[in-house]
Amino acid sequence: MHELDVSGVFHLAMLTTLKLCAPLLLAPLVSGMATAIFQAITQISDSTLSFLPKLCATMAAGYVAGPFLARTMADYMHETFAKLVLIGGQ
Repeated sequence: MHELDVSGVFHLAMLTTLKLCAPLLLAPLVSGMATAIFQAITQISDSTLSFLPKLCATMAAGYVAGPFLARTMADYMHETFAKLVLIGGQ
């Protein structure tokens, strides 16, 4: 296996990881910021108040982005195995 082949596989793996993690990390980030702004405006200082909206946002993001995440992972695996077959045939 050539160095450029390994670099390409790692590059594709990192991009796929970013695609898979982004929806599940951005939803609680936005929800947490909204909750923090709400707490600052109303001067409520309850630490448990931010947990439930983050949990609900993460679950909703997983439900909405689920087909995209599955398709992205399937495409990645298909492309990786195709490269392995191509490299193995050399």
